[in-house]
Amino acid sequence: MTDTSTAAVIARFLRAQGVDRVFALCGGHIMPIWMRADAEGISIVDVRDERAAVHMAHAHAELTEGLGVALVTAGPGVTNAMTGIANAHVSRAPVLILSGTPPRAQENRGGLQDMDHTQLVRSITRYARTIREPALVLQELNEAVARAYGEGGEPGPAYLDFPTDTLRAEFPRPLLLEEHFQRKTYPVLLPNPAEVARAADIIWSAKKPLVITGRGARRAGPELVRFLDRLGAAYLDTGESRGLVPDDHPSVVAAMRGAVMTQADVVVTVGRRLDFQLAYGSPAVFGPAKFVRIADAPSELRDNRRGQSEILASPAQALAAITEAAGNRSPAIDQGWIEGLRTGHRQRAAKLQQSMASAEATDGKVHPNRMLAALQAKLDADSIAIVDGGDFLSFARVGLSPGTMLDPGAFGCIGVGVPFGIAASLAFPDKRVLVATGDGAFGFNAIELDTAVRHKAPVVIAVANNGAWQVEVYDQKTTHGRVVGTQLQFSDHAAMARAFGMHGERVEKPEDLPAAVERAFANRPALLDVVVTPEAVSSDARTGLAWVPDLQPLAAWDEAERKWRQG
Repeated sequence: MTDTSTAAVIARFLRAQGVDRVFALCGGHIMPIWMRADAEGISIVDVRDERAAVHMAHAHAELTEGLGVALVTAGPGVTNAMTGIANAHVSRAPVLILSGTPPRAQENRGGLQDMDHTQLVRSITRYARTIREPALVLQELNEAVARAYGEGGEPGPAYLDFPTDTLRAEFPRPLLLEEHFQRKTYPVLLPNPAEVARAADIIWSAKKPLVITGRGARRAGPELVRFLDRLGAAYLDTGESRGLVPDDHPSVVAAMRGAVMTQADVVVTVGRRLDFQLAYGSPAVFGPAKFVRIADAPSELRDNRRGQSEILASPAQALAAITEAAGNRSPAIDQGWIEGLRTGHRQRAAKLQQSMASAEATDGKVHPNRMLAALQAKLDADSIAIVDGGDFLSFARVGLSPGTMLDPGAFGCIGVGVPFGIAASLAFPDKRVLVATGDGAFGFNAIELDTAVRHKAPVVIAVANNGAWQVEVYDQKTTHGRVVGTQLQFSDHAAMARAFGMHGERVEKPEDLPAAVERAFANRPALLDVVVTPEAVSSDARTGLAWVPDLQPLAAWDEAERKWRQG
């Protein structure tokens, strides 16, 4: 292949977009791109399953605010990747997935791995095309990346594939125009001044304002902090926006989540859907509160509850504009209310910290909170933590407080922990990157330990091993009186890690945790297999998440919803 083959032009385009690594699993249909990417100086992180490749590209995009790229081969390569694509779709992550198809002369003749991939992925991508004509490749790449960043709609995954003979063909030299290689970024949407003024009046008139952020606020951290400093509102983050506001900021009232959601008179959502995690914004939970919705994506602006004010704009620009519009006006906040929340938050947070460090189980195994306390001791404001699992996630999202956190997201896509952690540690090798995962979730992509070792990814993976899909076990016991198909083994995951050449330790006693955690961070990549007690009941298990109530995700919310609907 020459420097002007279609594959070479694709690789050059990726490099121009700032892509320095792609996450991939090789195959003949994509070999031309593979080799030209390497020639272009793009690092190839080769994985063991295509789902993991897309997960890694997703995490890379989220953490770097750039484009994540996954390269997967035809047929089963694409079908394997679809879970990762679907999660990126729900998470609105700018990921470009590239694949191949059989040469044009073999299309629709029963060729190897011949499928119409675009029909499979169209509903979970922002753009999906098969590019057969070399002259159209740069045009289509530009459109795909623009769509991935959200130009003309919401950000999310875009998909392109190419017949292998198209990749080997010459790209027309006259069409190699520099305009095609300009770097794309997220679009900036400016707010409507009239709506900004309306929002500022509603918010500054509130006595009990609550701000809730989500994924869309990730690029608005400084503006969000300035907004909270000026307003003095109560603040709740979600797993999508953890770390944007420091834990010690006076607006943070995370430990009073239930109380503040029912008491607020104005709720400001910033880049956050009112999905199942927020009771769909229902008046049964939020009472008569007014809503102000701020987002650059329609799905985070009008879902479930309409706002008294709705601002379709980039959150950073919208928050800055509202703060400026408020000027020197004093907020109408009930200071007694906010001080009560802050006091309650501080007391509960301190109590949780104390109880975590001393948590014990009667069976002698490690309590999940004891495990998390030992891990938290190694994290700082610059650390990245990925939390994963079903039951264990309920403990980890409360017990860990890093500078940045990623989780399975609203899609509930457990199994992202290991690939997310590998991508994070490769993107930020000088930061402490921790994956805290349940044993069930770990199993989905456990083979990627091999990838971590081969690519020297400096990640620490801590597996909470309770030998079960514990949230389902609890539900089966309490609801059905028997356990069916939800128990696992207390497998030795550390032994598997060592088999791949990774530092691996099994921890069975609480007192052995601190030293084991120290050794793990000193010998990255590393895995700790912590045998935790099945006795511990998570808040998600206790509140009914597993048994899927009819109207709301949690039993208490479901009951409140029923009463509210009955008047």
